Amino acid sequence: MTVTSAPGRRAHDGHDDGIVPVPPPPRSPLSAGTWREITHLLCNFPLDVVAFALLVSWLAASLGLSVTVIGLPLLALVLGGCRQYGKLERARARALLGVRVDEPSPPRALERGFFPWLWARLKDPVGWRHALYVFVRLPWGILSFALTFVSLFVAWPALPWVARGLTNVDRALVRGLLSPSDELERRIAELESGRGTVVDTAAADLRRIERDLHDGAQARLVALAMGLGLAKEKLLEDPDAAARMVDEAHGEVKLALQELRDLARGIHPAILTDRGLGPALSALAARCTVPVTVTADLGTRPAPAIEGIAYFTVSELLQNVSKHAQARSASVDVWRAEDRLLIQVRDDGCGGARPAAGSGLAGLSERLGSVDGLFVLDSPAGGPTQITAELPWRSAP
Repeated sequence: MTVTSAPGRRAHDGHDDGIVPVPPPPRSPLSAGTWREITHLLCNFPLDVVAFALLVSWLAASLGLSVTVIGLPLLALVLGGCRQYGKLERARARALLGVRVDEPSPPRALERGFFPWLWARLKDPVGWRHALYVFVRLPWGILSFALTFVSLFVAWPALPWVARGLTNVDRALVRGLLSPSDELERRIAELESGRGTVVDTAAADLRRIERDLHDGAQARLVALAMGLGLAKEKLLEDPDAAARMVDEAHGEVKLALQELRDLARGIHPAILTDRGLGPALSALAARCTVPVTVTADLGTRPAPAIEGIAYFTVSELLQNVSKHAQARSASVDVWRAEDRLLIQVRDDGCGGARPAAGSGLAGLSERLGSVDGLFVLDSPAGGPTQITAELPWRSAP
C-alpha cells in the first residue's frame, strides 16, 4: 500500500525510503499584453541611451556654434530630429502599450523665406517638449530596465504587476510630452484637411466654369460673329438673306445671354445677393421637378460665404431629389439656433441614400466639415429621407 501526503510523499513497502519531494506546479504563462509591456520596458534602456547621447552632442554643437551662421539652423534641425524621435516613440507606444496619440501638426511660418522658417522651428513648442521627453527618459529608462530585468529572473510572480506599473508611467509620459499641445493643435490639423477639400472643390468649380464657357456661350458667340460677318457680306447683294441671318443671330444672342445667366446663377445667384437665403431657396425650389415647400426663419442674414454654402447645399440636395428619390413632395426648412445655421431637407421618396466615396453626398459632407459644419443623413430603405446640415452662423458685415 502506498500513502501520499503533501508536501512530500512517503512510500510504505516494508522499508522507509523517506520523503520524495513533489515538484511545484508549472508557472502560468504571462499574457500577450504583459509580454508586450515587458518588451517595451527592456527596449527603454538602449533606445533612451542612444537618443540622449545624440541629443546632448547635437545640442552642445549647436549651442557652441550659435555665434556663427550655422548654430541656429543646426538647433532647428535638432528640434526637428526630436520630433522624428517622438514619432518613433508614439509608434512604439501604439504597438506595445496600446496608447494612441494624435500626430502634432508641423510648425508653421507666417511668411515664406528662410528666416520665418527658422524662427517657426526655434519656437516650436512640440519640438522642445520632445527634447524634454528625451532628457526625462534617460533616468527613467535605466530604472525601468533594471526593475524589469530583476523581476524577470528573481521576482517572477510579481512581474505582471511590476510591468503594468512601470508601463503606466510610460503611458503618462507619452500622453503628456508627445501628444499635440492642446485641442487647438488637433483643430488645426482638421482645418488643414478641410482646407484641402475646399481647394479641390474650388478647382473643380473653376474647371466646370471654364468648360461651360468654352462649350456653351463662347462657341455660340463665335457662331454669332461668323453669322453676322456673312450677313454683312450679303447685305447689298441679297438683303432678304441678310435679314434672315440677322434674325438668326438675334436668336443666338438670346440663347447666349440665357447661358451666361445660368452660368452666373451657378457661381452666385443675384437673388441670393440681393434678397437673401429665403427668397433664393424659394426660387431654387420653383425649378425643382418635385413640389417643394420652403420655410425660412432667419430674421437676419449670415455672412455671404455661409449663405453661398447653404444655397449650394440645398441646390445639390434638391437635384438629388429630382434625379433619384422618386418622391412626390419635398420640404426645405432653414432656421437659426444660437450661433448655428440649420438646414433640413426632407422628401417622401424611396430612401436608401448613402454617402458613398466620391458621391455628391460625400462631397457635401466634406465641404461642410471644412467650415466646421455637420452633415447628418437619415435615409432608411423605403424612405423617407431626411438630411440635416449645420453651419456656423457668422453675421454679415
